[in-house]
Amino acid sequence: MLINETTAIVTRKTILVPYRTSHVERYNQWMQSEELRERTASEPLTLEEEYEMQAKWRLDNDKLTFIILARPEGSFSHTKAFIDTLPMVGDVNIFLTKNAEDEDEAEVEVMIAGASVIHRSYSRLTSTRQRLPSNVRG
Repeated sequence: MLINETTAIVTRKTILVPYRTSHVERYNQWMQSEELRERTASEPLTLEEEYEMQAKWRLDNDKLTFIILARPEGSFSHTKAFIDTLPMVGDVNIFLTKNAEDEDEAEVEVMIAGASVIHRSYSRLTSTRQRLPSNVRG
């Protein structure tokens, strides 16, 4: 996650930001749901274990983790104060690998959490595997 630690991706309805310690408590609350853990093939973690995982993921060179924030239509500010007010709706994990031909690839997993957002258009994202340009993994 080192290569995305200062990256935000802004779309019409969402903002993707790096998974930070400020997100851990809410994320851990989501992952207490047995249904969500089944859908994501995840094990239950204590809050302390989740903080440890977030710290580990932050240092990974082969995994990028973003938190998906819902963006109010028509409004946007690059300020931390504005972004900190946006509700978390899910996460995106990008796993970077090399294929048999030593070409860069990425596997993308998208999780939309919570019944209140699951049927909104953010959940139209799907998992996919995509080859990355060689300059992405620098």
